[in-house]
Amino acid sequence: MQGSANLNLMIKAARVAGRSLSKDFREVENLQVSMKGAGDFVSKADFAAEAIIKEELVGGRPNYGWCAEESDEQKGKDPTRRWIVDPLDGTTNFLHGLPHWAVSIGLEFKGEIVSAVVYDPTKDEMFVAEKGQGAWMNESRLRVSARTKMIESIFATGVPFGGRVDLPDTLQDIARLAPTCAGIRRWGSAALDLAYVAAGRYDGYWERNLNAWDIAAGVLIAREAGGLVEPLDKSGDLLGDGHVICASEPIFNQFSKVIRTT
Repeated sequence: MQGSANLNLMIKAARVAGRSLSKDFREVENLQVSMKGAGDFVSKADFAAEAIIKEELVGGRPNYGWCAEESDEQKGKDPTRRWIVDPLDGTTNFLHGLPHWAVSIGLEFKGEIVSAVVYDPTKDEMFVAEKGQGAWMNESRLRVSARTKMIESIFATGVPFGGRVDLPDTLQDIARLAPTCAGIRRWGSAALDLAYVAAGRYDGYWERNLNAWDIAAGVLIAREAGGLVEPLDKSGDLLGDGHVICASEPIFNQFSKVIRTT
């Protein structure tokens, strides 16, 4: 894919951060870990990766705004553009030695994501997209699944950890969905869940109470691969509310009827 200058900058930032994270991942047992909240961990690796990405992106585009998981939001001199970054999506996997986590970078222009990168360093899979230009994984063009039957389809979600108020809703979703499909996966990275829908590995995905940096890049990648992505509540604000449902077009209506109960 011949990407724009902005996309190439994002890819470079993701690769540099990925190398740093991979080094820390190999020594995960030695990381100093603190707790931000129940079941929500943050590590030195998180902060180091974000600093690397910020240096690359803000250094290259100093006028753009900045929104990331581990630092305060900054307004840019250019109010129309903003980086939305999750330096390590799948932190709990990372800290448990599970090789399923990613760097997620989205570029927002006038309230819409126009460029996206989700990079999985452990598999060296670089998912990218630009608005109107399609989605790619490394050198391969991405297309969502063509399955049309729910019973043949696999779906992904996030199961809230202990104490989260949305746990009952998710368990009820699973109880309704499980009898209708080929399986449900919970792999612990929203960015990769959306990228996997784009790649046809999952047929659909839904989750509640995510942050903008969790899904900004993945939403564009899924859409550019032909996926439908909507707020779980049809009248909601996708990035603002963080409630998302996504699937290939042939399966979307069937899937959403099971998940959406209002």
